[in-house]
Amino acid sequence: MADAQLKTIEMPAVADTGVVDNMREEMLDALNAGSLEIELSNVERVSTSALFMLLSAGEAARQHNYELRLSAPSEHFASAVSTLGLEDAFEPFMKG
Repeated sequence: MADAQLKTIEMPAVADTGVVDNMREEMLDALNAGSLEIELSNVERVSTSALFMLLSAGEAARQHNYELRLSAPSEHFASAVSTLGLEDAFEPFMKG
């Protein structure tokens, strides 16, 4: 996919259940139109449900032949992924 079709959104510092609900629609809309990049550098706390929402978005992107990029993960984000043993699941989506 060309970068012209790439939409970028930023995950907030606290990515909990309420944020997941709000972001889900924005992410689905973006993935229905093209590829999506989610910038993770500001994440200070991330819930398990938010992590699984990101994995679900990755699968939705794959099904539509689009790309999901998760960029610049914070230490907190990376630690949560590691604690849950999800490194392999997230690896295809991580960019930097």
